[in-house]
Amino acid sequence: MEFTRLRKYRKNEIIRNLFAETQLSVKDMILPFFVIDGKNKKEPISSMPGIYRLSIDLLIKEIQEVKNLGVNTFLLFGLADRKNTTGSQSYSKDGIIQKAIKQIKDKIENAVIITDVCLCGHTTHGHCGIVKKEKKNRFYIDNDETIKILAEIAISHAESGADFVAPSAMMDGQVKKIRQSLDSNNFYNIGIMGYSAKYASAFYGPFRDALDSKPQFGDRKTYQMDFRNSQQALKEIEADIKEGADIVMVKPALSYLDIIKIAKEKFKFPLSAYNVSGEYSMIKFACQQGLFKEKDIVMEILTSIKRAGADFLITYFAKEVAKWIQD
Repeated sequence: MEFTRLRKYRKNEIIRNLFAETQLSVKDMILPFFVIDGKNKKEPISSMPGIYRLSIDLLIKEIQEVKNLGVNTFLLFGLADRKNTTGSQSYSKDGIIQKAIKQIKDKIENAVIITDVCLCGHTTHGHCGIVKKEKKNRFYIDNDETIKILAEIAISHAESGADFVAPSAMMDGQVKKIRQSLDSNNFYNIGIMGYSAKYASAFYGPFRDALDSKPQFGDRKTYQMDFRNSQQALKEIEADIKEGADIVMVKPALSYLDIIKIAKEKFKFPLSAYNVSGEYSMIKFACQQGLFKEKDIVMEILTSIKRAGADFLITYFAKEVAKWIQD
């Protein structure tokens, strides 16, 4: 009789939902945006159907609309209109992210703003740090010089009103340097979401189109993680926790569910997972070909990420999920 009753439960969607062990919530969602200068600008990203680069005025309208659906947390990436080799616009008081934060905070109540702290969207070379040249035209990323600039970026975002800063450059010691700089400037309450286990992944291609940040030479394997490694991820996560991160991250999410699971079980620390651009685009293009029903495949994938142990889901599908959950 027990098994008969369970089989009946599976036929009833309401009761199935009651017994579901993993539930998605809009409160867990973090929606990324790409911000550009100008007014009334909405530039489509061909490799990411349905995603746009938005000027601040349109960004504010979109955030308000999504916030009305229950999503309260947003991750901002800025595309500089004036790039150079050092990415100096990234920490300028009139930088695109700095302006966006101020206007969002002025016009929208209780929106939680997380900001990307990196150089790739602001440099002509597309790398995440300060590039130095060696003999025979060899190049390297100067880790120590880069973390000084990352700290400057974080301070400028905090001064503008950011709630969290998210250093994505994967430089050694970046969380520690940023935490010390924030605290020394009395920004004790500004949180840090560390890109703790950020793998050198092929899934980032569409994002680099969106931010115009494809490296002009070499690659990022010297400062992002080898996708063959798992123990290294645990060491990186542990380091970020010790250095003062408030949230750690695994990126990408879908091919790294094992890392999410072991990290959550080992550290029992607030954990975000980034459902990255390549994961988003694969689903979108497959659905356009009629291979999947978008709602079904997205809900299954995001639930798997949550089930693996993620507390927060950074996903470009957040707006759609919010609508589906309300239906």
